[in-house]
Amino acid sequence: MSVAQIKNLQRRLAVLESEATDELNRACGHELWQSLGFDALDGLEDADRRARANYYYGQLQTARELKTSLGQ
Repeated sequence: MSVAQIKNLQRRLAVLESEATDELNRACGHELWQSLGFDALDGLEDADRRARANYYYGQLQTARELKTSLGQ
């Protein structure tokens, strides 16, 4: 992979991470999930919000793992 491709991928992963964080804040209604982790998502009573939060938490974790594997 070329340097330009890696930088482009890093930028795209940063956008995905930002989007996931914003959506998690909306789904939870607060930013406490960042300190509580996955357990905060299971406490959501609304099934739709819980499902959306779980989806975006998975997206966030995937983006972070890929960024780590790229050495960022």
